[in-house]
Amino acid sequence: MARVQILLTNDDGWDAPGLAALRSIAEQLGDVHIVAPRDPHSYAGHRVTTDAPLTLTATAPREYHLSGTPADCVRVALTALFPRIDWVFSGINRGGNLGVDIYSSGTVAAAREAALLGKPAIAVSQYVRRGLPLDWRCAADLATPAIGRIFNYAPQSKEYWNINLPHLDNGGIPPIIDCDPDDEPLDVRFRREGDLFHYSGTYAGRPRNAGRDIERCFEGAVTISRLRA
Repeated sequence: MARVQILLTNDDGWDAPGLAALRSIAEQLGDVHIVAPRDPHSYAGHRVTTDAPLTLTATAPREYHLSGTPADCVRVALTALFPRIDWVFSGINRGGNLGVDIYSSGTVAAAREAALLGKPAIAVSQYVRRGLPLDWRCAADLATPAIGRIFNYAPQSKEYWNINLPHLDNGGIPPIIDCDPDDEPLDVRFRREGDLFHYSGTYAGRPRNAGRDIERCFEGAVTISRLRA
């Protein structure tokens, strides 16, 4: 049986520790190819580049960084570099991509772009609690069974998945929950100083609905949301 071909990307940049953590998972599942942004593109959403050339730089065999967005990386990889890719993994993002974050997240946009181009994809994000150290090995351990579960699903056309990992301080084994993304807005507040508006909302203080991904991840579960491009 042919080995699974997996493309990795992210929005934190090609040298981010979260990408290395995701690679450690992908290497257990198949052959890894990487096209990641040269620079960080957090909150880039599904922005793409069509009015300027993109610079591709090789960093190792089957590994590149690109002077573009996460969605650009997927476009170039799937159409020009690695057309035989079977799955696309994006992440592991530093910070949650819960609820309506999926619209502003470059991490999720990369998975969505892959789905639009006909490849099943998984976005993985690590929620970060302020003041608690982040252990990327722990993040990889939490993400591995969730990604394995998705591999057993039957992907439908233009489907992709969004995984969020809880930030634990007790080393426990959290449940893995399939749930819908929340549709409540972020905590949108601003502090005004003359003509300047400083965002003052808090991520953890955002509204949430019972049983959806924000509440479940904040409670300590790994959440999986099945999405459609």
